[in-house]
Amino acid sequence: MRLLVVGQLNGQLASAVKMAMAAGAKVSHVETIAAATHALRAGQGADLMLVDYDLDIAALIAANEAERIRVPVVACGVDPDAQKAGDAIRAGAKEFIPLPPEAEMIAAVLAAVSDDNKPMVVNDPAMQAVISLADQIAASEASILITGESGSGKEVIARYVHQKSRRASRPFISVNCAAIPENLLESELFGHEKGAFTGALARRIGKFEEANGGTLLLDEISEMDTRLQAKLLRAIQEREIDRVGGSKPVKVDIRILATSNRDLIAAVKDGTFREDLLYRLNVVNLRLPPLRERPGDIVVLAEFFVKKYAAANGTPPRQLSAESRRRLVGHRWPGNVRELENAMHRAVLLASGPEIEETAIRLPDGQPLAPADVATRTAMAAASAAEAASRAFVGQTVAEMEQQLIIDTLEHCLGNRTHAANILGISIRTLRNKLKEYSDAGVSVPAPQMGFHAA
Repeated sequence: MRLLVVGQLNGQLASAVKMAMAAGAKVSHVETIAAATHALRAGQGADLMLVDYDLDIAALIAANEAERIRVPVVACGVDPDAQKAGDAIRAGAKEFIPLPPEAEMIAAVLAAVSDDNKPMVVNDPAMQAVISLADQIAASEASILITGESGSGKEVIARYVHQKSRRASRPFISVNCAAIPENLLESELFGHEKGAFTGALARRIGKFEEANGGTLLLDEISEMDTRLQAKLLRAIQEREIDRVGGSKPVKVDIRILATSNRDLIAAVKDGTFREDLLYRLNVVNLRLPPLRERPGDIVVLAEFFVKKYAAANGTPPRQLSAESRRRLVGHRWPGNVRELENAMHRAVLLASGPEIEETAIRLPDGQPLAPADVATRTAMAAASAAEAASRAFVGQTVAEMEQQLIIDTLEHCLGNRTHAANILGISIRTLRNKLKEYSDAGVSVPAPQMGFHAA
């Protein structure tokens, strides 16, 4: 996590900084709110700001918002004043940390507020197979398309790939393409020069430059306008970008990861997504199964969230009761891991006894989870699906994995040999030899579909 500390580094704040560094944060420091916005505008980047509550936190957040810079703020202060702490929260701070600090509180608050404290918690064979594939490709420079339902953990697996890559010590920058208005996304990605448009009061470094040397995650890329897709394709191909209003290109060295919860093949067919961009992004596909197809992960994830939010809220750690576990596994979790996390956060706050009982675990509408006996068939079906998914990967030889990858890629390309070879990074001759070998062995090889040439 990248922590930007804003304020005078007196003894107590310096202690907090040391504790944050001990908790794994990469810390930088400025003394004023103007310097903080300037540093972020110039591409320094931060996942979280720790700000002295004697500074004007509302003005800092407003200045950042004007530049479309959104970094969460945690306020801190010596000899905590309840009025000033409350003012900081009302101004937009997510949390308040009293100084002198406690190491456990620093770690817990940073973990709860920061976006990158999302470790990979895996127990189910279906997800273990996905992790195994991610481990194989992490060290490469290949672009990866991560697909799956909303809330299934696509950004978590993207961060995992980055942490396992050769770029792990460099920035990991995430852009949610669905959350930024279409007319602002170009500037967000590529930056802009002073005076490029109304409100461009200074040069702004975009996410491509901020991620230089590291990894750029394009979250929900299916929501990007087709005009901007063309500029993105050029940036990926040429490894250079043009700032809005700029006069010369800027070289960048990044690895691209992208996520989508939509069927991009269908989007290509209906003209809302560029086929050539899809081929550039989808060198390797990681499909995350929904939580209902990986029941072995439900309880271990629930226990992780219980510990996380108990620490963040200063409540005693509690175990899940046996009935709670049964109901958790039996629920379908249409919101996936995100829904489970929210449910466990509520449960930590509502629980009162020595264990977290099923009455404390409630859905967003306040209703409790259905009794386990009602949901047993759902859980069993999910377990079967997870086992089937894991069998598709685990225990295969390298040759079998290669054959599966080639055939799957060819199907993805609608039988087009040239596109498939480009994605796989092999020559068309090598691909044809492999396909002949498979065909001679009796393996069904996808033929070009109507309107597409085998090339």
